[in-house]
Amino acid sequence: MIRLVSSRHRPSRFAVVLAAAILSIGASSVARGQSSRGIPDSIADLGALIERLSDAGGYFDTDNLISNERGYQQVLGAMERLGVRGGAYIGVGPDQNYTYIARVRPRIAFVVDIRRDNMLEHLLFKALFAHARNRAEFLALWTGRPVPAEITSYTNWSIDALVAWVDSAPATAVTAARARAVVRDEAQHAGIALSAQDLATIARFHDAFIADGLSLRFTTVGRPAQPYYPTLRQLLLEHDAGGRQRNYLANESDFQFIKSMHRRNLIVPVTGDLAGPRTLSGMGHYLAEHGEHVSVLYASNVEDYLIRDGRFASYVAEVRTLPRDTNAVIIRSLFGRGVGHPESTPEYYATQLLQRMDRFVGDSGVAGVQRYRDLVARDFVPLRRP
Repeated sequence: MIRLVSSRHRPSRFAVVLAAAILSIGASSVARGQSSRGIPDSIADLGALIERLSDAGGYFDTDNLISNERGYQQVLGAMERLGVRGGAYIGVGPDQNYTYIARVRPRIAFVVDIRRDNMLEHLLFKALFAHARNRAEFLALWTGRPVPAEITSYTNWSIDALVAWVDSAPATAVTAARARAVVRDEAQHAGIALSAQDLATIARFHDAFIADGLSLRFTTVGRPAQPYYPTLRQLLLEHDAGGRQRNYLANESDFQFIKSMHRRNLIVPVTGDLAGPRTLSGMGHYLAEHGEHVSVLYASNVEDYLIRDGRFASYVAEVRTLPRDTNAVIIRSLFGRGVGHPESTPEYYATQLLQRMDRFVGDSGVAGVQRYRDLVARDFVPLRRP
């Protein structure tokens, strides 16, 4: 509040200059649309925020229930060397996002996909996190396996031991029904309006995990499963470039961090188009309102589709509007074994790549790139630097 001061109590020249400086700083923040409030500790109305950021969505030829990027952890060491931490996370696709979120520890995370079904799958995950006390119970409910009465004694098990335990405990009609009931109940209490069709879609996704367990693979419509598509088991047991298992279910503290973010509605699943006029700009406006910046944009290979569709320049323009940390990064995926990229290895069909976001947005010619191979070769962070 500004108070008028009478001439008998005129402030010193220093006080006037100081007050003017403070007002100038405040005006500058308002002009940028920023606030000193920061990201809230929890979001009361998750549905309203999802509606604010989502658009009509679109079609993709797969349910994409799990990732087909087995080397998704290969960028983690380089991200740590760059000091990528906190801020806001934006990513596409299913649960591989949680591994990146667990490593970065952002204040808020947005998971985006052109398909509304991806948002519904994340409500499946949200329901599992809400009910599960630890990783073992999460895995049991996810795959419809029995939940032992002494489930808390499994808390400190290694991921290898947990995977072996799930593989040794087949789902039954009773345990699968209990898991389905848990997910349905928790999803209906997530604060998001769901139709009967939405609930049926969530149930269909859950049934796929129950039927195939940890052997579930990525699939596409009209194309046979490829031998290089990883199973859920392989994704859980995967390692980073240093040989460390760093999936979000590899240790209890990462699981509990993701569980806490979901409980506070700070993982926001959005139906959106990265090249559209609403999603990224809406996230940017939301972050600016709260004085926050993007630390990670995990784009997978979405940019490849945008280049082929002639909409890559629009995407570049949207990314340039995002408030970002100075060490913010873009994570990409390049598919094709032996593609000849310097970061490619024989171990992985898909190559994970990392680029500093400042280098991307500052590249005056990047919007005119005509091939994805040219984009990923244009600038990248070496992943295996000593």
